[in-house]
Amino acid sequence: MAPVNYQALHKFPFDRAERPPRQPPSWPLVGLFILATVAAIALARDFLMPITFAVLLFFVFIPVRRRLSRLGVPPVVTGAAIVFSLFFSIIALFWTVSGPAGQLISDMPEIQSALTEKLQSLRGTFETIDTAMAQMEADPESEEDSVTPGLDVASAILNGLYTTPGILGQVALTLFLLFFLIASGDMMYLKIVQSFDTLHEKRRAYSALREIEESLGSYLGAIALINACLGVAIGLAMWALGMPSPLLFGLLAFSLNFIPYLGAITGVGIAFLVALVSFDDLGWPILVAFTYLTITTLEGQVITPYFVARRLQMNAVVVFLTVALWAWLWSVIGMIIAVPLLVVISVISDHVPGLEKLGNFLAGDDPVPLAEDDPPEPAAAP
Repeated sequence: MAPVNYQALHKFPFDRAERPPRQPPSWPLVGLFILATVAAIALARDFLMPITFAVLLFFVFIPVRRRLSRLGVPPVVTGAAIVFSLFFSIIALFWTVSGPAGQLISDMPEIQSALTEKLQSLRGTFETIDTAMAQMEADPESEEDSVTPGLDVASAILNGLYTTPGILGQVALTLFLLFFLIASGDMMYLKIVQSFDTLHEKRRAYSALREIEESLGSYLGAIALINACLGVAIGLAMWALGMPSPLLFGLLAFSLNFIPYLGAITGVGIAFLVALVSFDDLGWPILVAFTYLTITTLEGQVITPYFVARRLQMNAVVVFLTVALWAWLWSVIGMIIAVPLLVVISVISDHVPGLEKLGNFLAGDDPVPLAEDDPPEPAAAP
């Protein structure tokens, strides 16, 4: 009988020296996968938007559910209380806005006519407006439209009524999914953690979930409080300047400020146009726009960086491009959820091996520490 070669039996079939070299990724396939993912997100927006909102709100409200569970409150009761609170808050918001918004819609034909007259009076001052108005005067179709400005308002109202059932369905799906996520307790966390194999991976996954929960909660909580104070400040400023519907301007500032950069610019433009219609002197619209811009700049450059933690600050270029991308994919809703999704991606990048460079790229202006193998800079010669 031939002797048994135990060394051959215990030899790993793929020894380090015999392992084939790692194949580089197929970048054309990666590019096609990214394009397919973006196309799928754009096509499934009506289904994915409420799910994304519900998941983000779940991470925000899960600490509340956890604290109430320690006090003996069942998760089902907590979920129902949170969902009903959000539901009645939405109803109260629409009830508050319905009065000024309805008055604004009814006055829209007069506002359009007044705005057209204001722009015509400024033809000698702004050359671009002069050219645009000359083209409109030469176009017979534009003359017909200017005679009946109410038709555009009526068509806009009909389009809004047509899209209302879809919006209500998405809101209902968001609230129902949020209820089931909160009522399930820690089941979602357990299922995610149990999907990993090793104990180290389980701990890393649980740590990532808790950090996402803490980061989103602190970020959205701070931003919501800052935006509420901003809305109050804008509303009081518009009231002091004699603007119509200052409450509507406050709610508009609160909502638009969830959109980085573009929200403030949009608010300034709306305030300027409304002031242009409301006042005869050109100095008042400029003052209104300057006041709105000053308050939002103070909030964005001083207040928000002071109260929001440094670790939640993002690369400004990445934030702007992300907001633009999600605006192209999901319109206004995409611009609102762009930064929270960026926070989630940043936290995941910090906990997944190999994605640390992505997390560093998404981070703000904090200096990157030197690695252990980086030699220190030589001291200056005396």
